[in-house]
Formats: sequence, C-alpha cells, structure tokens
Amino acid sequence: MNKPVTVTLGAMGERARAHVESGRYASLSEVMRAGVRALDREEAALDALLKAKVDAALADERPPVPAAEVFASIRDAAKARRGAR
Repeated sequence: MNKPVTVTLGAMGERARAHVESGRYASLSEVMRAGVRALDREEAALDALLKAKVDAALADERPPVPAAEVFASIRDAAKARRGAR
C-alpha cells in the first residue's frame, strides 16, 4: 500500500529532519520507514521474551502456589514493611 500518509510528529519532527540533514537518510519517508522497522524489531523481541517466559513457566515442575497463599504473603510483607517504618 503506497498511499500518502500525514503524520504529526510534534517535537519529534525536528529530530526526524535532523536525521535527513545529517545525510543518514534521504527523506523523512525513509526516517519513518526506519522507525516502523525499529518498532517491528522491538515488538518481535518483546514477543519472543514473553513467549520464553510463558514457556519457562509452563515447564516449571514446582507445584503451583494457591492464590490465597500468595496474597496472604503479600499482605504480611506489606504489614511488616509498614511496621518497620
């Protein structure tokens, strides 16, 4: 899809223009495409990290801890912290 798109960059507009003026990019369009590619890489990395965390959690052989126990432990820790002040 090669439709023209209008974007409002606000203060980032100056930074985008600086990239063009530095010669690193030939146009603002190139800067925007590079930004979208960077966002794609960042999201792919976060997805991979999340998948790895889920896989590790599912492979964990330790018995599950009941939610009531977890919340009781959190409440006890909060009370202890308040008492230590």
